[in-house]
Amino acid sequence: MAILSIHGIHAHTLLGVRSNYRKFTAYQYDTTKMIRNRIFLTLFTGITMACNTTTKQKETSVAETNAPKILKADIEAGIKANIDQKVEEGDGYFHMKADGKELKLQLVRVHTEYLANLGPRRHFACVDLADVSGDVYDVDFFLEGDPGQMHVTETTLHKLNGKPFYTWKQREDKTWHRVPMKKASSNLLGVIEGQDTFEFRYEVTIPDLQESAKLWIPVAQSDRFQTIELKSLVVPTEHRMLNEKEYGNKILYLEPTVEDSGKKVELVYHVERQEKKPYEENSSPTKYLDASLLMPVGDRFQVLADSIIGVKRSEGTLMQARALYDYVIENMRYRKAGKYGTGDAIYACDALTGNCTEFHSLFISLARSAGIPSRFAVGAAIPSERNDGGVNGYHCWAEFFADGKWWPVDISEANKYTALATYYFGRHPANRIEFTKGRDLKIEPGPKSGPINFLAYPVMEEGDNPVYPKTFFSFERNPGQNNQDKVASLP
Repeated sequence: MAILSIHGIHAHTLLGVRSNYRKFTAYQYDTTKMIRNRIFLTLFTGITMACNTTTKQKETSVAETNAPKILKADIEAGIKANIDQKVEEGDGYFHMKADGKELKLQLVRVHTEYLANLGPRRHFACVDLADVSGDVYDVDFFLEGDPGQMHVTETTLHKLNGKPFYTWKQREDKTWHRVPMKKASSNLLGVIEGQDTFEFRYEVTIPDLQESAKLWIPVAQSDRFQTIELKSLVVPTEHRMLNEKEYGNKILYLEPTVEDSGKKVELVYHVERQEKKPYEENSSPTKYLDASLLMPVGDRFQVLADSIIGVKRSEGTLMQARALYDYVIENMRYRKAGKYGTGDAIYACDALTGNCTEFHSLFISLARSAGIPSRFAVGAAIPSERNDGGVNGYHCWAEFFADGKWWPVDISEANKYTALATYYFGRHPANRIEFTKGRDLKIEPGPKSGPINFLAYPVMEEGDNPVYPKTFFSFERNPGQNNQDKVASLP
């Protein structure tokens, strides 16, 4: 990756704060100290530049006196104006080159938290730009000029899909320079890129029954991102496979009796899973604008979505979706308490807590209310730091439609590890298995309670009453597979 080199710039202290802002445990810095350093060194830069000669001191003083006051909004407007101009000149795309490859980029987000005035008429901005391939680049810009007349003096690619090419280090003379970023510990990230291969075991223990029951279990299927082989199926009684028509899910159905109490149902899969990136699909996305039972559309969600998106309404679907994504990350708290695990968007909007179902249900209701097709899927996340053992329950995620592609997002994971927020906007790791897609699943025969909200754990009814059988997931990777080479390197 071609990276421009800068030497002897004092005011880049703020980039040390920027690069290490995230709360990722292995890379936490003393942010308060860095901010103090930034303020001190920005002042120090002005002093050293002014002290070379008496003449320069007077000239700098005049420049500082005449320079207008700069607000973050001025810098944001300046960088957007420069990008808009390049997009207009570039047939609808912002063009850059990386490793000899021509990038065709669209603006996703301006990091307003990093906008900074570096001195008289010198400014810094950081933005996310998405390539037509779906890759998201974090790009650093340096600008000069007054409000309404800013121009870019330097452009540098800082990150690709959340992975940094460099960080900043301070020299003894107080100047800052770029340093290549070393790989992060694989034990902390939980992300396997490229491909992952493993055996997955889905085990259900039938509880003690007093009468006959009905049981529905999701069955994973192959698609363009996962190849599924059902290696073995152990069922203690007669069974059949049901086809859910709306989303194309497959469901194992059986009617256990009292004699089946304590017996197990076991599905063992061989899974080859690809890292999921933005992709095209030959079907209309419009049905993913409709409300579901626990994911309403319009009303309060319309009002909230409009307030979040604001002026970005005219700036493209990617920017709008990123604004909603950031809102959920910044306002929701991952907490398994209260009415969590139901995927109720109204509850999520009120409590601002929950697990992955609340995070993604709130996002989907907001996105659909903003006219952005969005959809839900559920499965399990496979640990990256070990090669066998138990899996800690189900995990769910979402996708939204923009610029002719479906963009994967995982907002609850981005909330847990904010250094991964850029990665999870457009990526799902390879270490996953997907069980089912969609909400409000209708099948025949179906539960007396009505459509299935979503199907990750089994749904079971004994007579007219719901029953919750013990369910256990486990996995084992193929012996000899080297996963360390596939783990994402993030700050």
